[in-house]
Amino acid sequence: MDNIRFRGVMPALVTPFDDGGRIKCETVRRLMDMQLVNGVSGFYICGNTGEGPVLSAKTRMDMAETVMEHIKGRGAVIDHIGASNIQDTLALARHAARAGVDAISSVAPTFFYNYTDDEIVDYYKAIADVTDTPMIVYATGLMRSPDITRLIARLMKIPGVVGVKFTRTNYFEMRKIKELNGGNINVINGPDETLLCGLVMGADAGIGSTYNIMPAWFARLYRSFVDGDYDTAREYQYRIDGVIDVLLRYGVNGVINSTKCTLELMGFDVGQAAFPAKRFSASEREALKADLAAAGLAVG
Repeated sequence: MDNIRFRGVMPALVTPFDDGGRIKCETVRRLMDMQLVNGVSGFYICGNTGEGPVLSAKTRMDMAETVMEHIKGRGAVIDHIGASNIQDTLALARHAARAGVDAISSVAPTFFYNYTDDEIVDYYKAIADVTDTPMIVYATGLMRSPDITRLIARLMKIPGVVGVKFTRTNYFEMRKIKELNGGNINVINGPDETLLCGLVMGADAGIGSTYNIMPAWFARLYRSFVDGDYDTAREYQYRIDGVIDVLLRYGVNGVINSTKCTLELMGFDVGQAAFPAKRFSASEREALKADLAAAGLAVG
């Protein structure tokens, strides 16, 4: 069986919702259309960028249904179903299967507790027991295994596990993971600022937060790399990184709120990041707009 299910660039889609947690369905549809026109190959929903871990299970299910109703075969959808308790995780996994997503994904259960490798393996086995949907392991720096390559090798033996979203910064580590299973493992680069590094080290695809606001640039980077035009790929990575630098300066705990603010400036009613995330004042919004323009991304 070929485990390489996902290639290209896939935005970690923001979740547009109102203060009551209701999905802004029309905004989701407009945002998806814009990104698909600009060359993305699908979407990763309800992950960190999609604020899944802090949203209710119902809101996450509503988002998955909205995305699946609108995608209509134009791209792949990976639904992040990891939650703070296993019952929500399993319910979300079952729902994702009913919604018809192409794959599910989950961070390891290590946000507050330093679980052992055996416990992490048991966690992913529990998910696999309730669904036949292909699964992408989400490997972040919080996956505190003493040997991440060995852990991923064990996880690849679980029925349904096809690959890993590698949101770590050690690309030597990524290459060792890509060599597992005779190379038949779907490795997806996570860090936006080093997508080109991930592709050089064997990643099949990229998923990222800032793809939401720069889909065409990421798609051009990926296509240039595939075509062997490494100078152009490097040019786009540098251009992207200039914008990311701005988003990080305005963001708090990453770029979720600054990315959402940028999308608002672009005319997408995505709403605020979930409370208690920072709200931007009018003057901060204008300053962000100006700094983005100086970095080459005109919005508004």
